[in-house]
Amino acid sequence: QVQLVESGGELVQPGGSLKLSCAASGINSSLYRMNWYRQAPGKQRELVATIASDGFSDYGDSVKGRFTISRDNAKNMVYLQMNSLEPEDTAVYHCSATRTWPPIRNYWGQGTQVTVSS
Repeated sequence: QVQLVESGGELVQPGGSLKLSCAASGINSSLYRMNWYRQAPGKQRELVATIASDGFSDYGDSVKGRFTISRDNAKNMVYLQMNSLEPEDTAVYHCSATRTWPPIRNYWGQGTQVTVSS
């Protein structure tokens, strides 16, 4: 079965950095668009970053210039480097994989908690 497993979330101080990882299994993630979403209590789910198979990436406005998404297709991994973290970045971060050819499918990981606090 398909699994996406996130890791790397932890408590970090404002201004600090953190790198999240997403390990995919059951799919060849190189064929999928890979995404990071986040959701904080009381807030809507927000797209953080997305990366296409060819490496083209895009970011949500709130994280542009601070976060970087990358992928290692040979390892079936995707990463999110998070710099200059702010308390507003506190959320559960979810990795997702999007199959862009019919039938379109989306897969989701269980999430990893990132808490930015002093």
